[in-house]
Amino acid sequence: MTLLDQINTKRREIKTDGYPMSIGEWTGMYERDELDIHPEFQRFFRWTPAQKAALIESILLGIPLPPIFVSQREDGVWDVVDGLQRLSTILQFMGLLKDEHGKPMKPLRLTGTRYLPALKDVCWEDANEKNSLPKDLQLVIKRSKISASIVLKESDPSAKYDLFQRLNTGGSELSPQEVRNCLLVMLNKGLFEWLRDLPNHEPFIETTALSDRPLEEAYDIELALRFVLLAEISENNLKGVGDIGTFLTDKMTELARNKKFRKGAAKDLFQDTFTVLNEAMGDTAFKRYSLKKKRHEGGFLLSLFEVVGLGVAFNIAEDTLCDVDEIEMRARSVWRTKEFTDWASSGVNASSRFSRLIPFGRKLFKA
Repeated sequence: MTLLDQINTKRREIKTDGYPMSIGEWTGMYERDELDIHPEFQRFFRWTPAQKAALIESILLGIPLPPIFVSQREDGVWDVVDGLQRLSTILQFMGLLKDEHGKPMKPLRLTGTRYLPALKDVCWEDANEKNSLPKDLQLVIKRSKISASIVLKESDPSAKYDLFQRLNTGGSELSPQEVRNCLLVMLNKGLFEWLRDLPNHEPFIETTALSDRPLEEAYDIELALRFVLLAEISENNLKGVGDIGTFLTDKMTELARNKKFRKGAAKDLFQDTFTVLNEAMGDTAFKRYSLKKKRHEGGFLLSLFEVVGLGVAFNIAEDTLCDVDEIEMRARSVWRTKEFTDWASSGVNASSRFSRLIPFGRKLFKA
């Protein structure tokens, strides 16, 4: 198939529409439950009070805003694909925003901005009217236009997820896993909640000993996802992993659509693995071992997670795990093994690393 053929095929799979809408129309759709801004995403986006005030300032000054990208569902409801923070800020300022449990959120009180310092402490409706936004300015906001770019329901089902990923990576502040979390909420909210809960297992917290920054960026959830996707993967499939980010996203998407996926069995394996590792090694399970100093040091190492964590998991699943008393000794032995030190070094791509380290870990902890 030529490049032109490929382009024409894909263009036919994605049907779009677009037109300007007033903010009053946007908020009306939200109040009628015709617009889903996915309040679950709020935890992943981090707009500051200054950024929120700057948006309201832009609207009042008549500065055009980028379009809101939405995807039309089968029931006609619009899923917000890009523009969550803009809509959330407007809705919160107007006192309409609800959290993921349907409870009203505290209305936004603005900070002063560069061009409109008098916005300081202004809110939509103030009880004593001292700091209320004047009615004529409320109408300015309600009548202001933001264009809607709509991916119609006739499009290929994966279009909106691809669009979300393209629009919310690169320049955004989201980590790759935070983007995946948002995608998973749109695909299968129940699976997202299940995956989000896995890292709350106390032995997992103890053995990984992650610092605050990785936790803020949902790295614990990424580790849980890696575990679920890789613990029992066939060695043949390991050779075709390619780019790890793309692999995790694609396989997560497949999992979200797999109605036969056994969450109970996967959770049991996850919890059994980290319970065993916590008993055997505690918070040293994924830390470097210095042969010279004869002690563990440093922080969490992903390469050890792939060898030790996934190696123990595979053998638990196969009922071939060595004695728990031997796990620590075998884990430390990797630092004397060229097979590990060569392939765990930085610069080795994930596909090459996986195809060697994961089978290595499976053999290492086999009885």
